[in-house]
Amino acid sequence: MDLMVKDLAKIDRELSQRHIDLDPSGYFIIYLDRAAGLIYAKHFTNVIDERGLAVDPETGKVIPAKGKVERTHTTIFSGRTAKELCVKIFEDRSCVVTQLDHAAYLGREFVRAEVALVTGQEYVQD
Repeated sequence: MDLMVKDLAKIDRELSQRHIDLDPSGYFIIYLDRAAGLIYAKHFTNVIDERGLAVDPETGKVIPAKGKVERTHTTIFSGRTAKELCVKIFEDRSCVVTQLDHAAYLGREFVRAEVALVTGQEYVQD
């Protein structure tokens, strides 16, 4: 059984390193509010430049993947479960996700966040 868990973790790590095109409609920062029992997803807009990098639409500066960035979100979504959050984001007529791989990524992250919320584990967005 341990071998299977290690194999699955290896597959997951390797797939997390692949290239995916950024969604031109923006990106999400996902976090937990344990006291409220909620998963939050802040949506930020961006523009994709000719190099395929996300840039701040106001400043034109590249948005780094790591580190702190001072930007204002456009919307905050919250839910008690991954499913509730997905319904709010994807079934709204003004859905802010335009790529299927982005939607799939968010669904996986929301499940990870829900598990962390229920189990008390740390959640770090992939």
